Amino acid sequence: MTIKIGVILDPLDSLKVAKDSSIAMMRAAQESGWQVHTMLQSSLYVRSDRDGSTACADTRIINLTDTANDWYQTVSEQTIDLAELDVILMRKDPPFDMEYINTTYMLDLAQQAGSLIVNNPSALRDANEKMFITQFPQCCTPMCITRDQTLLRQFIDEHKDVILKPLDGMGGAEIFRLRPDDANLSVVLESITRSGNKTVMAQEFISDIVQGDKRILLIDGEPVPYALARIPAEGETRGNLAAGGRGEGVPLNERDVWICQQIAPVLKQKGILFAGIDVIGEYLTEINITSPTCIRELDDIYGLDIAGDLMAAIFDRIKSRTR
Repeated sequence: MTIKIGVILDPLDSLKVAKDSSIAMMRAAQESGWQVHTMLQSSLYVRSDRDGSTACADTRIINLTDTANDWYQTVSEQTIDLAELDVILMRKDPPFDMEYINTTYMLDLAQQAGSLIVNNPSALRDANEKMFITQFPQCCTPMCITRDQTLLRQFIDEHKDVILKPLDGMGGAEIFRLRPDDANLSVVLESITRSGNKTVMAQEFISDIVQGDKRILLIDGEPVPYALARIPAEGETRGNLAAGGRGEGVPLNERDVWICQQIAPVLKQKGILFAGIDVIGEYLTEINITSPTCIRELDDIYGLDIAGDLMAAIFDRIKSRTR
């Protein structure tokens, strides 16, 4: 039986062929002999009648090529019941908005009908990439999550050097480093909280950012033994590659492994098969479960096959479900 894998992602022509982790996953699936269906978030829908509710989608079956420009060929386009897919990867980049939430409800139906969803739709809703770390305070630097500007000022006064970020951003967008005497403090707080109408996270600044913001990937709770340390550009606080940082491979140290051990049981409990955690110095700063990246960079540096390892874990999960 040929395994059918569906991937919900951004438009194919918008993906960066040289570095996109979703492309690495689709290549690994194809190399395993699987049929690759791609779909947009907007192509999912639900049909419902007295007999029940069915999640469907308009999909495009593709064949991935070895060329950089025309990297895929369309084999066919069709409308299917999502239950026809053995596994569905939710790889749509944020924003994590109500449309994203609505998509997870549709994926709930597909999961109930027998498809394996990576990651579990309920986990995608519950494990906000910033808020999720509050479940592991032993791993984290002090933080404050609020929309109250007075509380944020108090936190900044107490910790002197603070990173402020939105809860729904990605790629380093809207991240600020603030001190109590910052001349722009008031305007930044007003702007990022939308004048007290948007909740944000404040974290004590970690000076070890100069050594990189390490992205550690975990497959079914097991960490890849190497991380990508994203080193900030000169004059920058953010290590994000999208913000101009550069990536350097580093082996995991004892603290990194310990942090992974703290997180792994909860990941497994929630059905999070693939996660990317961010560690700066001694501290966990984020847990990314929507569309973690850095597969291609680590593969290139260390000769790994992370996407292949993920497909093997998915295959094991599919086999266990059909026994």
